[in-house]
Amino acid sequence: MPKEFIQVVTTTGDKESADKIATNILNRRHGACVQINGPIESSYWWNGRIETAREYTCTIKTLRDKFSQVEKTILEFHPYDQPEILATPVVAITADYAAWLIEQLAPPKKVAAKEEK
Repeated sequence: MPKEFIQVVTTTGDKESADKIATNILNRRHGACVQINGPIESSYWWNGRIETAREYTCTIKTLRDKFSQVEKTILEFHPYDQPEILATPVVAITADYAAWLIEQLAPPKKVAAKEEK
């Protein structure tokens, strides 16, 4: 079965939260790359009125079968009561980038300990 590539997007209210989410996604191998953009200005409905906030966007490159792990990690480190967590399918991807992405999501290879002499 071919791998299904996705991008997951979330927004946070500060750069520190975005950095924390990105670091944990990458350290846990739930995503191969996290891009942080911002600040951006977001307008949205919240508690019956339109709000405007300065936010940072995290875009996570991963596989569909990793979505639940990505979601769990975002929720663990996200400061919002109801964070945006949206996944969109990747409809086309270059072969080399796909291979790189898959390689980055694999558990790290253990390096054999050097023998002491």
